[in-house]
Amino acid sequence: MLANPIPPPLDTPVDTLVDAPETAAEICVKGTVQGVGFRPLVYKLATAHGLRGNVYNDGAGVVIRVAGAANQINRLINQLRSSALPLAKIESVQQVAIAIAAIPQTQFEITSSHPGQSRTHIPPDAATCPQCLADSFDPFSRFYRYPFTTCTHCGPRLSILRAIPYDRDHTSMATFPMCPTCQQEYNDPLNRRFHAQPVACHHCGPRAWLERADSRPIVADMFSMLDEVDAVCTLLQRGEIVAIKGIGGIHLGCDATHEAAVSQLRQHKHRHHKPFALMVRNLSVIEPYCEVSDEERALLESPSAPIVLLRRRQKAEGRRQKIGDIAPSVAPSLPTLGVMLPYTPLHHLMLKRMDRPIVLTSGNVSDQPQCIDNETAREQLGHIATYFLLHNREIVNRLDDSVLRIGAGRRQMLRRARGYAPAPIRLPKGFEDTPPILAMGGELKSTFCLGRSGEAILSQHLGDLEKATAFAAYQETLILYQQLFEHRAAAIAADLHPDYLSTQLAHQLAQEQDLPFYGIQHHHAHIAACMVERGLPIDSGPVLGIALDGLGYGADDSLWGGEFLAADYRDFVRLAHIEPVAMLGGVQATRQPWRNTYAQLMAALDWATLTEQFGDLDLVQFLAAKPRSILDQMLATQLRSPLASSAGRLFDAVAAAVGCCRETVSYEGQSAIELEALIQPDEPYGEPYPFAVREAGECLALSAAPLWPTLLRDLQQGTDRSLIAARFHQGLAQAISRLAVDLATRRHLSQVVLSGGVFQNQVLLIAVQDRLRQEGLTVLTPLETPPNDGGLSLGQVAIAAARMKALTLNPSPQGEGL
Repeated sequence: MLANPIPPPLDTPVDTLVDAPETAAEICVKGTVQGVGFRPLVYKLATAHGLRGNVYNDGAGVVIRVAGAANQINRLINQLRSSALPLAKIESVQQVAIAIAAIPQTQFEITSSHPGQSRTHIPPDAATCPQCLADSFDPFSRFYRYPFTTCTHCGPRLSILRAIPYDRDHTSMATFPMCPTCQQEYNDPLNRRFHAQPVACHHCGPRAWLERADSRPIVADMFSMLDEVDAVCTLLQRGEIVAIKGIGGIHLGCDATHEAAVSQLRQHKHRHHKPFALMVRNLSVIEPYCEVSDEERALLESPSAPIVLLRRRQKAEGRRQKIGDIAPSVAPSLPTLGVMLPYTPLHHLMLKRMDRPIVLTSGNVSDQPQCIDNETAREQLGHIATYFLLHNREIVNRLDDSVLRIGAGRRQMLRRARGYAPAPIRLPKGFEDTPPILAMGGELKSTFCLGRSGEAILSQHLGDLEKATAFAAYQETLILYQQLFEHRAAAIAADLHPDYLSTQLAHQLAQEQDLPFYGIQHHHAHIAACMVERGLPIDSGPVLGIALDGLGYGADDSLWGGEFLAADYRDFVRLAHIEPVAMLGGVQATRQPWRNTYAQLMAALDWATLTEQFGDLDLVQFLAAKPRSILDQMLATQLRSPLASSAGRLFDAVAAAVGCCRETVSYEGQSAIELEALIQPDEPYGEPYPFAVREAGECLALSAAPLWPTLLRDLQQGTDRSLIAARFHQGLAQAISRLAVDLATRRHLSQVVLSGGVFQNQVLLIAVQDRLRQEGLTVLTPLETPPNDGGLSLGQVAIAAARMKALTLNPSPQGEGL
């Protein structure tokens, strides 16, 4: 690694240094340095410092071969290190001396890429930069109202890429030869479009067009429009649903204040309750509806341009829905709205006249992969959209919109995709010699991860693999990533669950390629992913990991979901867990929350006591109408009703008890999300509900049984549902924190990791971490990767790497464990 040399004073003229003895060096820069304007920056700086030589891309990054005064070479390197290029990220700079004769150039040049094994980073797709946006709206610019205006600082990257190095021939722009003017800008090192691979204009580039779903011709005079992109704004204002092809997929859009349009979109998309995302022209459009903090504003306006969850402004009590309000069907029963800003010129041009939010949701039928090609969109979305805004630039890599939120002043990644993937994640100290590892992730919110040489490439969100089309897309993306990054796995890691399709595929690949297979426990992977992200070295001592989610396959072949683990990268010990309760009907318990309520009540009470003390409750009467004799037999025999220590199912049970999604849910986590949404911020809630800790073999068990009589009495007394929800959240947070402090004290642990999908619940997360910090414990939570199953594959890479390293150091481990 090159130490930072001391440069000459910044005001030293070049001509005072050119007579200094000439030296030559080869400088290798690694990181996200291709496709981000890095070579033009090198050219400008090298020319300014009177240096000669060349710069080019190779498989590892950017190589600079330069001759000139040593002081000027050092100055060049320092200025590159402090580069403010918006999309660049330098990870290392290495310099070696070479013979002056190896630099034949008399000036400094940018030369063509050199092939080699891929070790470079692919930049994520980036939102339109201010300069390109200005070009798109400037009537005197040749890019005026061009929907695909771009430069080295913005635009598509991963979404159009087929191979490395990142050159135009390796992208879906290869089919668009540049016109002479674009070619001139592309070749000009002083132009910001120098070697911007997607550069194009009206004359030579992709084009967008509007068509009707019924294939009838569009009458031009039906709109007062500048062009077909502008016509979409009029269609949205009239209440139409339009399919819109963007940068990483096709979306469905409609006016977010038009209840009939939003309801129709829900009905035809079969997305009955899950909230829709919104796009707004600028933040002034959403500010009447939502609070926007400085941190949220910065996220929304960043090059990643994610969806950010914003808290709605409270309406005056009793105020009726008015024209211009967000339609109730956009995000039913929720206090937040997912909002994003336009991130392509096409979106900016389309929304220029739109003074209210639009719904912009993935172009698919619910739970299917987002459409990315025109013909598939016509086939699958023709019954939903009445119009299509399409274009002829191929989308190579499907990219959903990323989703984040700000809680307690810190970000939380909920879905990592466009704008973030495939930016590498640096593995902590000790992982530098990690061999190529392929980690397959989980079943829901799936990702995979490629680990190698101290870094991990986490794929974009790939959806739920239960659907055949999603699993096919997962496999296609895996093959593409392995080709892009020239990654040949030396080992494969996957979840322990034998029914996960990702695990079955991992076994198949390991067998076909004769590779070692590492089965990784689900909740251990959750904890390890957070440890990686927060920089804990490979030889770190154990942390107390608290992983709360819906379901994960346990090391004892039972179902886990509320785990307290002493964990390092190699291994873990299960210290405590939520007391197991039957999942009545198995997978049906994840879809019908009342099943969990019944199982919890029968574990805490008995039917005679329940009816004697609480028979007047409509909850009890609702349960009495169910086939109780069959349910009781299933509980007694565990017939299709396995025990599970699931925090997610406990939330389902309480939600159904208070009337949230009692009968059924239409998306994962719905009942828990709506239960959290009941809570009124800063409202006094009284005494938290009680929990108990019991001995359970070698573990402790956190029992929810004591909360049920108290909760049922609150229901009898007509206590407001918001107070019941708050008492449950605070009671659970109190119980988790007390147990965690006890376990940390016993095991002499000072760091606590909180992860798993249940910790997406902001009320619970903040309450637990505040209590633990008050007790002097260091609390670590994921910030840049999701706490849900989207982060599993990162944890799997780290655990497999640590185990492989330990096996190398000690081929005959004694298995002392933690």
